Amino acid sequence: MVELNTTRILTVFVAQGLVFAFFLFLAIKILKRDTKRLNIIFSGFYISAIIGSFINFIYVFLTDIPTILILNFITNFCIFYSPIFLLVFNLILLKSEKVITTGKQLIILIVYGIAMFCMIIFLFTPTPGVTLNVTLSPVWSIEFFIYVLIVESVLIIPLLYLSFQIFRKFEDANLKKKWKFFIFGLCTLIIFMYGIFVSNTLDEATFRMIISGIGVILGLAGAYLMYFGVGRQIEK
Repeated sequence: MVELNTTRILTVFVAQGLVFAFFLFLAIKILKRDTKRLNIIFSGFYISAIIGSFINFIYVFLTDIPTILILNFITNFCIFYSPIFLLVFNLILLKSEKVITTGKQLIILIVYGIAMFCMIIFLFTPTPGVTLNVTLSPVWSIEFFIYVLIVESVLIIPLLYLSFQIFRKFEDANLKKKWKFFIFGLCTLIIFMYGIFVSNTLDEATFRMIISGIGVILGLAGAYLMYFGVGRQIEK
């Protein structure tokens, strides 16, 4: 067992714990009303992040470094993979399921999954892309930071573009207003995610604490704004 310091407790069990619980609550609300494809895809964003966070709760108690690094990889994969569901969701809204068929949806999900899975290469390079500090918290190398930043940005940029395209397409004033909440929530979560990238790379205790505190607000606010803007409509 490893002695958990204050930063680690706040980061994992308080900050991430609250976000985990709220994401789970929203995913259940969306799927409880209807399990049609659009609901499943939208909730996939929340569920993927939930799985990653849950695994994070498990390895925080471990001390075996190889095991921690593998579980940390799975955590990173699930959390950073989650926005792809929003991209597919936006494509369906913009083009319809007749254009964005099930096959095309799977191709998008698989291709991006492969790109994210390639993160594992950094675990076996002479200079590992992810190491552990004295508190067994993950520390990213500059190379790993750049890789994740590029792969995630390749997804985020078209996701934002599609979101604004959908906003322009809406003619109903109420729908445009609702979609603004979705975009605000999305931007909030993107800021939160990039904050985690920087925090893991800098490995500075005070900055980790700040990101943990701000992360609770950004995570909860972003998740709810997206649900308020979209989830309450598609669950009907």
